[in-house]
Amino acid sequence: MPIFNDTKVAFADKSDAQLRKAYWMFKMIEQPTLTSLGTSVLNFTVHNNFPFVNGIVKNTLFEQFCGGETREESMKAVKQLFKRGVGSIFDYSIEGKEDEETFDAVCKEIKDIVRFSVGNPAIPFIVFKPTAFGRIDLYEAVGKGAELTTSQKEEWARVVKRFDEVCSLCHEHDKKVMVDAEETWMQDAADHLCEEMMEKYNQQKPIVWNTIQMYRTGRLEYMEANLQRAREKNYFIGYKIVRGAYMEKERARAAEKGYADPIQPSKDASDKNYNAGIDFVMDHLDKVSAFFGTHNEISSELIMDKMKAKSLDTDNPHVYFGQLYGMSDNITFYLSDKGYNVAKYLPYGPVKDVVPYLTRRARENTSVAGQTGRELGLIKKELERRKK
Repeated sequence: MPIFNDTKVAFADKSDAQLRKAYWMFKMIEQPTLTSLGTSVLNFTVHNNFPFVNGIVKNTLFEQFCGGETREESMKAVKQLFKRGVGSIFDYSIEGKEDEETFDAVCKEIKDIVRFSVGNPAIPFIVFKPTAFGRIDLYEAVGKGAELTTSQKEEWARVVKRFDEVCSLCHEHDKKVMVDAEETWMQDAADHLCEEMMEKYNQQKPIVWNTIQMYRTGRLEYMEANLQRAREKNYFIGYKIVRGAYMEKERARAAEKGYADPIQPSKDASDKNYNAGIDFVMDHLDKVSAFFGTHNEISSELIMDKMKAKSLDTDNPHVYFGQLYGMSDNITFYLSDKGYNVAKYLPYGPVKDVVPYLTRRARENTSVAGQTGRELGLIKKELERRKK
């Protein structure tokens, strides 16, 4: 029997009514055409301030994938998860805004999360997206080495300042901070910023953690080069290792602009690359720590096997596992039950502002082969078990 099949453990906190509602949710998401149409309509109605939308969204997608509209409201989920040994990573999921006022407001919110989490082991990581602190076009220009105007230089200086303020505060309070990865065309600038922050704040331990998308080509080579740099500069590396979430957009843009597709040629190639990333981390634990963000059961078990082969304790501080809130509870709670370090990404924010995140999450579930069907099968199995 596969180790992640224990639905009694996975859904111990869910009522029958909650499971039936989740089943209905994933059943809707399973249909690509319905998901595409539904998310387009949802974005349209929110953009045009339809008054009834907030209630509908909050009781469906939002309830499944988000902790609440505020940190305080989300603490109910944090406490419930931590009772079972699972940490929470507050993810302030405001997307799609590109004005300086919003960037400053989000930076303040992230710093408030840091202060809010001090002394609370239930919140082991802080996280933010690079584009929450600056425009994607600016990251692209900086990454390409384009000549910036005076105003662009000033704008980039503000982006760097926001990064530094958050990383400095995390260093001050001994809180780990992960910087999410985004589209390839902005990632070089984000990577360089993360490297600067690591060199500055990771002298004693990994405080700043960059995100590596293994569905991309060239990421192993990047990690190897970064490790060499870390050894030369004498700092520690923290990585969040994920597969990736922008495949369709990446392929379409590469085809449109006529450059090489930056994504692995197949799902199998992405899986092999992810597993090679696991090997890389396990071979360099003296310098590298990793948060393995994955909903893949094979990869999760592979990490466990490699930890055992190296005689590592399940709660080794260099190895974390992570899944998204509302998904893969069968993996999360099995790992916590066995004493591994595991945490859920817990998105929160005003319903209207979180809709772009929620619709993206719905589309991702539809495009990931087998993910939604796996969720449906586990929920159905648990409901049938409870009838006996």
